[in-house]
Amino acid sequence: MDKESRLYLAILIFQVVCAILFLLGLISTVTGLFQINWQFYEAIELAAALGLLVGAGLGGNMLRRSLKEKGRMQQQLKAASGAFMDHLSDQFDEWMLTPAERDVALFAIKGMSTAEIATLRGVSEGTIKAQTNAIYRKADVSGRSQLLSFFIDGLVELPMDTPRAEKA
Repeated sequence: MDKESRLYLAILIFQVVCAILFLLGLISTVTGLFQINWQFYEAIELAAALGLLVGAGLGGNMLRRSLKEKGRMQQQLKAASGAFMDHLSDQFDEWMLTPAERDVALFAIKGMSTAEIATLRGVSEGTIKAQTNAIYRKADVSGRSQLLSFFIDGLVELPMDTPRAEKA
């Protein structure tokens, strides 16, 4: 456990202890089961208030850090997505796919069925089957799973920590 985590844990324990003592003081006041010196009771209330303030400050700090990390992760995801689309486009260029074949390949990679692609493109399923066969032939793969695997393998090789280069 790192130093920061130990600090957060210590403050959490402090808050729990203060909350328990505060509740015991309230129970004592309401039920009269046991008597607590008023000075000790005031010290408990001060400690509980201090624990709440420290906890609120640390909670705000952790929220700020989490939001910052979320923003950083979203930027990385956006960069990776853009790099993947660049990779797809470059590979489609290398295979010399037609614009229609590019659309069909992209829909197939997204996991759409032949019928769904045909509906989206407004053509028959036979046309989509012919286009997918042309794609598989040009890509030198035997089917959709190998096509998808080709791009997943390429994605694993993409650098994730550098911003993508802008296309000329």
